[in-house]
Amino acid sequence: MIQIQNLQKTYKMDNKSFPILHIANLKIEHGEQVAITGPSGCGKSTLLHIIGGVIEHDEGVVMLDEITITDLTQSERDQYRRKSVGYVFQDFHLIPSLTAEENIKLVLTGMTKKAQQVLIDDWFEKVGLGNRKKHLPSQLSRGQQQRVAIIRAFITQPELILADEPTGSLDYETAQSIMELLLTLSKDQKQTLICVTHDRTLATRFPKQIEMESINVVMKQKEVKFG
Repeated sequence: MIQIQNLQKTYKMDNKSFPILHIANLKIEHGEQVAITGPSGCGKSTLLHIIGGVIEHDEGVVMLDEITITDLTQSERDQYRRKSVGYVFQDFHLIPSLTAEENIKLVLTGMTKKAQQVLIDDWFEKVGLGNRKKHLPSQLSRGQQQRVAIIRAFITQPELILADEPTGSLDYETAQSIMELLLTLSKDQKQTLICVTHDRTLATRFPKQIEMESINVVMKQKEVKFG
């Protein structure tokens, strides 16, 4: 479970403070699939980065089960991200000089080469890229690159998947298929999925939706159940 209490983040510039995030209370259960929407500048990505241990907060508490993320040192946050978090970015963040499978091998440590290859082959088949493992990112479409990035996020089986505008640079049909893949994989593996998206239509596909209305706290949370 993710628990957030009195979380605040402020940016400072030219000796002035600009509050960008204030959440009084929020809980996300293990295995839930949550879409976060809201206007630009309301703190959606900032919230995701704090949960993921990428940036520090100013006040408040964020916990993942027994881990108090907001109390971790830098080295502890690094370890937390490697072990517990898979990240899917809008712009893929693949290394252009490495093939698709070489990009994935970077996150697979402590395994024999044979075990790595078996796992990689299985995951590339899962996302429909079985014949694209040897391709460089530049030889893949944007949708295919995002599928490789999704493998990278999921393959180490982290407890938490964070997706920051994962369809923001994709066309409509590709965005639909990528979101379906994220939802299917996280459900099958019982992982918590938190997705920031500006697309309210895509957000309605999530069982839980959280709307951040402003930087100063107000969050609408609505449950959407599918039969």
